[in-house]
Amino acid sequence: MKNKNLINARKRKGLTQSELGKQVDVEKTTVSNWENYRSVPPMERAFKVARILEEDVDYLFFSQIENKS
Repeated sequence: MKNKNLINARKRKGLTQSELGKQVDVEKTTVSNWENYRSVPPMERAFKVARILEEDVDYLFFSQIENKS
């Protein structure tokens, strides 16, 4: 399952995974892992991503997890 909220928010801002990664000081592969639910960022970094993408942190990282069955 993909984190469509995060992917769509990043694309709406016109950012690549690499560009978002640079802004939050992580590698492109880390952003890819977030988008593929392989990992979840630490809260401080999640809030930074939410600020950059102008979205709610819960919407970006946690709203789809509970529906992941």
